[in-house]
Amino acid sequence: MPAIQLTIAERKAHRSEAHHLDPVVMIGNDGLTAAVKKETDAALSAHGLIKVRVLGDDREAREAIYQRLAEELNAAPIQHIGKLLVLWRPKPTKVKAEDEERKPGPREFKVIKNSSRGGQRPEVKRVRVLGNQRLTTGGMVKKAKPKQKSVKKSRTD
Repeated sequence: MPAIQLTIAERKAHRSEAHHLDPVVMIGNDGLTAAVKKETDAALSAHGLIKVRVLGDDREAREAIYQRLAEELNAAPIQHIGKLLVLWRPKPTKVKAEDEERKPGPREFKVIKNSSRGGQRPEVKRVRVLGNQRLTTGGMVKKAKPKQKSVKKSRTD
């Protein structure tokens, strides 16, 4: 598969996004092995934009690794500075469940109540709130009421 071709503006935007990233894959003295390719592919699928650090001192070898990774993983080569390589591939879209009757799952909240006696530590407790419940400002769990409909919107003139 050929590498993705990007315009100069797209490559510049990805370079600025990658500036603050840390390397997620490191290539050692063994070079480009099957395990390294697998990890790089997994990182590209998870993050989309990644940095790879090559530990070898040979610039031609790093350039060859850079081009091979881009071609074999169908990624766009963004930048090669020193021992850092930046690669980009669009993240695959996740398939959501099509179940329309599915409700949100339980959530856990941390409720902090101040002590009635002064100088005592506040009481901290974890509360589990189900999908049909809500948490009040006092830390109580109440069943959620159905949303009221506007009288003006329901009227048909």
